[in-house]
Amino acid sequence: QVQFVESGGGLVQPGGSLRLSCAASGSIFSIYRMGWYRQAPGNQRELVAVFTNGDNVNYADSVKGRFTISRDNAKNTVYLQMSSLKPEDTAVYYCYAKSWNMRDYWGQGSQVTVSS
Repeated sequence: QVQFVESGGGLVQPGGSLRLSCAASGSIFSIYRMGWYRQAPGNQRELVAVFTNGDNVNYADSVKGRFTISRDNAKNTVYLQMSSLKPEDTAVYYCYAKSWNMRDYWGQGSQVTVSS
């Protein structure tokens, strides 16, 4: 089992920045893929940014150049630095991990609202 503690969501004006954090615990040795998804009202959950095997990163085209995923292995924590935020970035952001036995784990979600 893998558990997450997410933090950092909130309300921000367009053009502003936020940083999300996701601290993992439990069977973290089983994780080979970890990152962030988001889901806006009426939309399907979509990939934002994930570390794949090793240090490779996949970003959604819509966030490239604005969002940066990073991690602190000593703290078992993944971060999502979001800059130049747009109203269309408004969504619930979920921490995500996949284990080597193909099990998916999800955080509780963090609301990010971009509005003036």
